Amino acid sequence: IILKNYYDINKKREVKDFTNYFKLRYNKIKNMLLARKELQNAISINRALTKFDRDDVVIIGMVNNKIITKNGNVMFTLEDPTGLIKAIVTKHKYELFELAKDTILDEVIGITGRCGDKIIFADNIYYPDIQASNELKKSEIDEYAIFTSDMQVGSKVFYEKNFLKFIDWLNGGYGNKEQREIAKKVKYLFIPGDVVEGVGVHPGQEEDLAIPDIYKQYDKFSGYINKIRNDIKIIISPGNHDSMRIAEPQPVFDKKISEKLHSLSNVYLTTNPSIVNIASTQNFEGFNVLIYHGFSFPYIADNVESIRKSGRLENPELIMKFLLQRRHLAPSHTSTQYIPNPEEDPLFIEKIPDFFISGHIHKAKVTNYRNVTLMNCSCWVGQTEDQERRGIKPDPCKAILVNLRTREIKILNFMEN
Repeated sequence: IILKNYYDINKKREVKDFTNYFKLRYNKIKNMLLARKELQNAISINRALTKFDRDDVVIIGMVNNKIITKNGNVMFTLEDPTGLIKAIVTKHKYELFELAKDTILDEVIGITGRCGDKIIFADNIYYPDIQASNELKKSEIDEYAIFTSDMQVGSKVFYEKNFLKFIDWLNGGYGNKEQREIAKKVKYLFIPGDVVEGVGVHPGQEEDLAIPDIYKQYDKFSGYINKIRNDIKIIISPGNHDSMRIAEPQPVFDKKISEKLHSLSNVYLTTNPSIVNIASTQNFEGFNVLIYHGFSFPYIADNVESIRKSGRLENPELIMKFLLQRRHLAPSHTSTQYIPNPEEDPLFIEKIPDFFISGHIHKAKVTNYRNVTLMNCSCWVGQTEDQERRGIKPDPCKAILVNLRTREIKILNFMEN
C-alpha cells in the first residue's frame, strides 16, 4: 500500500512560496517539540527578549546562524516569526557543546536556559526526534523483504553477471538448499533509486557509458526486473541518475521513457521520497517503509562535525540517524535541491517509519535507532572517476535481507570471489 506519494502542484513558484514553505516546516516541527514536557512553556522570541537577567526561559526557533566565538563557545542566532535572539552554549558543558556543534542551519530546535542581555545561556537543546518507547513491530508470517539500490544500468562498470546471479537467487536457482528456501519466502524487493546510469548527469559522463541511449537503459533495466518471479512485489523509486528533475521531491518515472517498467504487474513505482506499507494482514497493521534516495547525505556528512570525524560518507547510517532525529530529510536550505510547496513539506518525516531505506552512497550499512531499522543499500557498479571525486567508495553487489517475523537482518554478498 503506497501511503505517501508526492503529487506536483502545477504552478509558478515565487519568493513567497519559499517563505511559506519554511513557515510550514517551522510550525510542523514546533508542534512536535511542544509535545515534550520540557518545552510546553515555550514563549516567542519577542517575549524572551523582554525577560530580565537570569530569568528562566524556554524557546523554539529555527537556526538562522551558528558560529564558534573567540572563546571557543557555540553561539546560535535563533529565529521565529516574531524575531531573532542569540543563544550561547559554553564549551564547559561538554555533552551539550557536542550537540551544539552538530546542529546545522535551518533546523528547528528547542532551548531551555537563562536570560542575559538579549541573549540566552543554554542549559539544554531539544530535537523533535522519535520516542524512546517506539515499538519494534514483528509480522506473524515468516516472510522476507530484500533491499538493494543503484544498479546504474548502462554504465561500463555495471556488474551485470553479479546482478543476474542475484535475480537467479530470488528465483530459487542459485545458492545452497537453505539459501534457496529463504529465497522462496522473499515477498518484497525495494530499490530506492538510480536504476540506470542516466545521460548527462555529470560532465564527462559519456566516457562511462556502455549504453548511451536513455530509452535503451530503461529497457535493459526493465528486462532484468521482468526476469524476477511475479509473486515478489517490487517497489522502485527514483534517484539523481534517473531521467527526471534532480529537485526533490522527485516524481515517479516518466511513462514515455520507462514504458516497459510501467507495464509490469508486480512493480510499484513511487516518488522520492515516499512511504509504503507492507505485510499488513487482518491482525497486523504492517510495516511502514520510508524511502529516500539520499541526495542530502553528502551535505550532512560535510557539515555535521561528529559524522565528518567518523569517516564522512563511510557511515551513511549515522546520517540517517541524524535526519530521523531532526524529523527531516534535508534540514538545511542548501542540503538538497527542492521544489517549495507551501501546502506540504514532502521532506518532513511526520510518520515514524519501521524501516528507513536509502541508496546514493553505494554502501550496505544497517543500524537500529529506537526500533527503527535504518538501511543504506549497496550498489551494482564499480567506482567511476566522478564517484572518486565525490568521495564515494562503492561496496557493490550486496543485498540486505530482513526476516519480517523476527526482524533478523543478513547482508548477502553476490560479488564474485
